[in-house]
Amino acid sequence: MNGKQFLLTRRILLAASLVANLGLLFAAPAAAQGYPNRPVRIVIPFAGGGPTEFIIRLVADRLTATLGQAFVIENRPGGAGGTVGAKSVAVAEPDGYTLLFSSPGPLVTAAAVYKSLDYDPIRSFAPIAMLIYAPQMLVVHPAVPANSLPEFVAYAKSNPGKITFGSSGYGTQPHMLGEMLKLAADIDIIHIPYRGAGQSVTDLVAGQVQMIFETTAILLPHVEGGRLRALGVATDKRSALLPDVPTTAESGYPKLMASFWSGLLAPAGTPAPIVEKLNGAVNEILKSKDAQAGLARLSAEAKIGSPQDFATFIGAEAPRWAAIANETGIKVD
Repeated sequence: MNGKQFLLTRRILLAASLVANLGLLFAAPAAAQGYPNRPVRIVIPFAGGGPTEFIIRLVADRLTATLGQAFVIENRPGGAGGTVGAKSVAVAEPDGYTLLFSSPGPLVTAAAVYKSLDYDPIRSFAPIAMLIYAPQMLVVHPAVPANSLPEFVAYAKSNPGKITFGSSGYGTQPHMLGEMLKLAADIDIIHIPYRGAGQSVTDLVAGQVQMIFETTAILLPHVEGGRLRALGVATDKRSALLPDVPTTAESGYPKLMASFWSGLLAPAGTPAPIVEKLNGAVNEILKSKDAQAGLARLSAEAKIGSPQDFATFIGAEAPRWAAIANETGIKVD
């Protein structure tokens, strides 16, 4: 090949590359404009009946109405802290038609507890929008003779190994909070993992376990109905709906604080215009009167922000729960 042929070939290749790149540049916005053109699946990696149900079903219904295609909820429990459902989304086609509705478990606490997962909680997903934020709360069955956290600790000390506490699964936030209390108060209480928050709370109400940490969003109706007794809110300020219930810090356990949160994510590599389109639609739904009123009744609040806001939040939560896992010794090889 002579010099002129080489230059001609190089120009042809450069032109072809430019055309290809321009095609990709215009394809992404076009894909977003036509999105969605078929049903979208939203995977919840836990059994039904948890605190996620209200808000995600509202969001799914409104997205269906707004975007003109069905957004279908699929509960897919299993694995460590919801990791089976999370993995199914992590390996899905990054086209916006398979989404994950996740709580802290699959994204931050499971990674802190398990040395190896089948996905990377940070790199495997494209955060879309954080939805809700609600404080965790410590409650007991009414048969437990304690009306405060110090009284509960005293009762546990006098009954070592006889008190069980439930959680929505091994390595989840409620499990880790229970282990934190066990360590901080030097009490012997037994962990009973369930496949979701709904099952653990049902057994607590039935008296099968004696104590649980869970979000106010799911516990509040049971506390107000007298089926459970609240001993502490795991945050730095009291709940406006339960003003007589002290915080865990007020009760002498300032490190025992955590809030439940949940959000919507897509597989990594999902086109940014699709992510932005979903983010805008979800934020509008969260601003609606129905969403605001429903969340207020559950002592939860909407978290409106950008995909980057949600990504930054997850990035900050991950090392915090890794440190807690190390402190409590919750690790699985």
